[in-house]
Amino acid sequence: MKNKYIFGGAIIVVFLGVMIFLFTQTNVSYEQSFTKIMESGKTVKATGTWVKEKNYQIDKANNMFVFYMKDTEGNLMKVFYHGTIPNNFESSTSLVVTGKYSQGNFHATDILTKCPSKYQDQPGQKANS
Repeated sequence: MKNKYIFGGAIIVVFLGVMIFLFTQTNVSYEQSFTKIMESGKTVKATGTWVKEKNYQIDKANNMFVFYMKDTEGNLMKVFYHGTIPNNFESSTSLVVTGKYSQGNFHATDILTKCPSKYQDQPGQKANS
């Protein structure tokens, strides 16, 4: 009977150890300033907007999507993403890209587009009460 409790306790301790390890390894911070991102060298979530004037490029042969982002201070950063263009990219109001800054560019592993909500009041319309 005691062996069951010892075995069960060992499984719980190992599970908690693995969970603590995983939570400490995925410490990704949000940054709005590209100058801080350039200095950190860590994996970060960069927030900004797509620079529509510079357009974007799609390289289907290498499965690469390249575009420019602008932060709240007006700094530009070129973003490389290995994957396809995200849905609603062109209509997005802001972007959150996860990745690292290296060799003068940001190399994204994930892109999240934030689009205007269809539930927000439109100019000239009143909400029903």
